[in-house]
Amino acid sequence: MTLEILTSDQLGSVRHGFFTRRGGASSGVFSGLNCGTVSSDQRNAVEINRARVADAMGITPEALVSVHQVHSADVVTVDAPTAERPKADAMVTATPGLALSILTADCQPVLFHDARAGVIGAAHAGWRGALDGILEATLDAMEALGADRRDTTAIIGPSISQRAYEVGPEFLEVFLDETPQNARFFANGERDRPHFDLPAYGLHRLREAEIGTAEWTRHCTYADADRFFSYRRTTHAREADYGRLISTIRL
Repeated sequence: MTLEILTSDQLGSVRHGFFTRRGGASSGVFSGLNCGTVSSDQRNAVEINRARVADAMGITPEALVSVHQVHSADVVTVDAPTAERPKADAMVTATPGLALSILTADCQPVLFHDARAGVIGAAHAGWRGALDGILEATLDAMEALGADRRDTTAIIGPSISQRAYEVGPEFLEVFLDETPQNARFFANGERDRPHFDLPAYGLHRLREAEIGTAEWTRHCTYADADRFFSYRRTTHAREADYGRLISTIRL
């Protein structure tokens, strides 16, 4: 099956893609393009999947760089291919030929580009990372390479939508402790279980940081099992593990 790659016109001519699960070599609960190296999927299948992504991006597998994601606000700057995966949740570069890659399965994959400066970034922004400032930290790191946030575009890829993101009252309190205005990102659910709008919160943080352009592709990972992996959907189905989607960008 052919790979399915979602793109955004707002990112212009820079090569990028939010890859769906279609077109991969994995099977079972990982069926499709599982690129999660920490999943319990067969290692060979994951390597084949990542090689297909690299080929689609016009690079070698070694140039498909990634980090060990830990839901932090830490960003690394990369300038050469490396097999090391430092603990962080975003990367930036001004080096042509490197593809920055992020893995997700409900969290926000965010791709950044400043066309004027020739700087790109990629961030993994779950609720914890977004709350702690991973998106702003990515913009700061890009500016250290010569970018200007007012010239930068950020696109949030497939993520869990508010309708599917039921949380507990303690989750709500964490956000209200930051500012009571965060109540706008929650909708009433059953009993004391509100629903959180993660993409809207991500867009809010980006726009408050004075980014030039920020949009969400409006794809929900939970709602479309044929195209996307979802940690929450896997949990509800009581499956043993889940695949990871990959999102990439390169100069």
